[in-house]
Amino acid sequence: MSVGIWRFFDGAPIGAVRETAAEVEELGFDALWFGEYAGRDAFTQAALLLAATSRLTVATGIARFDRRAPITAEAATRALGEAYPGRFTVGLGGHFAGARPISAMREYLAGMDEAELPALPPPSPRPRRLLAALGPRALDLAAERADGAHPYFVPPEHTALARERLGPGKYLAVEQAVLLDVPPEAAREAAREHVGLYVRQAPHHQANLRRLGFTDADLADGGSDRLVEAIVATGEQAAATRIQAHLDAGADHVCVQILARTEKSYRLLADLRP
Repeated sequence: MSVGIWRFFDGAPIGAVRETAAEVEELGFDALWFGEYAGRDAFTQAALLLAATSRLTVATGIARFDRRAPITAEAATRALGEAYPGRFTVGLGGHFAGARPISAMREYLAGMDEAELPALPPPSPRPRRLLAALGPRALDLAAERADGAHPYFVPPEHTALARERLGPGKYLAVEQAVLLDVPPEAAREAAREHVGLYVRQAPHHQANLRRLGFTDADLADGGSDRLVEAIVATGEQAAATRIQAHLDAGADHVCVQILARTEKSYRLLADLRP
């Protein structure tokens, strides 16, 4: 069981990205995860982070299906696995326009597995492959065709369901949003802004929350207090309790996204680790 850092680097200068990686490694976190949205290519970003550190695991959370062909994703995965043995995890996910998501995801993974790259054999060890799986069918696919799952924007109740669905032998790395050294009013605003972004714009997250028992009322107006509290842990004690709850529910790893970060946020989190 371990704890890492999850964050977006979109818009951050490369010097600041390297400094963050060095700090995360120095503080003893197990992994640094990052999202791919509107910034650097995920595999290029991973290479930069790996080069800036010496022990840290770097993980894409996620590299998007729609940004590259399966053979390109496989070639990049192999190259990073060869260059940094045991230090790269590839998380995959995203959406396929006009396609059935599970079938398209299965086809994409098959394309990676069947990629003809005779000059670039699979490294040993092969980088861990995780899927951004939320629903039952996606979790089943993660158990069948990947090494596990990387659920995002979920409470510990989902972690327990994911562990049961994946089975005991698969890796489960769960994202958890927290707010630490932030005044109460600003913390409430930041938490609601974070939750509101996903409940307004992400139908797959809306569907997942409904499966967990949240209602249309919880999803309205940027999210109810109940939903915001379930997704974002506010305060040091709440963050520590929530991280432990995910681990107790079956997570192998919790990657923590600190909202409204300050200079001391990572150090505070380091002191909260189980």
